[in-house]
Amino acid sequence: MCVTCGCSSNNNISLTKIDTGERKSIDKYSNKSIDDNSLSQFQNEHINYSQSTKDSENIINLEKKILQKNSSFAEQNRLFFRENNICSLNLVSSPGAGKTTLLTRTINDLKQYIPINVIEGDQETINDAKKIKETGCKVIQINTGAGCHLEALMVQQGYMELNPQPNSILMIENVGNLVCPALFDLGESAKIAILSITEGEDKPLKYPHMFRESKVMLLTKIDLLPYLDFNINQCLEYAKQVNPELDIFQVSSVTGEGLSAWYGWLKNHFVIH
Repeated sequence: MCVTCGCSSNNNISLTKIDTGERKSIDKYSNKSIDDNSLSQFQNEHINYSQSTKDSENIINLEKKILQKNSSFAEQNRLFFRENNICSLNLVSSPGAGKTTLLTRTINDLKQYIPINVIEGDQETINDAKKIKETGCKVIQINTGAGCHLEALMVQQGYMELNPQPNSILMIENVGNLVCPALFDLGESAKIAILSITEGEDKPLKYPHMFRESKVMLLTKIDLLPYLDFNINQCLEYAKQVNPELDIFQVSSVTGEGLSAWYGWLKNHFVIH
């Protein structure tokens, strides 16, 4: 639940199998899928409670309960990934930063070395999942409706459908948002923050929680540097100011510049044969 934006008040969360077109709803307040017109008792209680209370302490307690529930699913995911030696990467960025383009390039370049599966998160449409499918890898689309982030249960539902094989990579492309995804642990091996040079060099300072939680920052679209007023050194300084341990790679999904360093990071942290 996101108490700040209230995105928990919708239940239009769905999972689509791109291969078959089969679509079903997900009840993020239980450990099962539900029919489109169903609404769990748990969700009703929390929606009513959050709408009626004016007490900040109660709101904070409600947020803690939801985050705790998410954390329990995240721990289940983490155990599954660990037992099966699955490298799970949570790709986060603002809308339009180039996540999908970078993801398809990465898959095409690495799929001969290691199996890659994808959970694609968007509020609506299966457009990006279709692009991912063209690479030949398995992909599941999760649409969050009014929701602004993926949660651990949604990811669990996704990989249960994908059934990823051991010793593989699971790429989780989160909803375009640098705020709420920083709060929600998915059980991933690492968060990968993707920042485009078209967004401005001070993004790490504006959204410090996300960059602090990430292990890697991919600075994308560097092929556009000659055409933009972007201070790349200032951007790198801001990012390191927020997170001194952050690994940063400057890349172009179009020209391929810098991608070998990104792939090297993957190889060094997670075995790629």
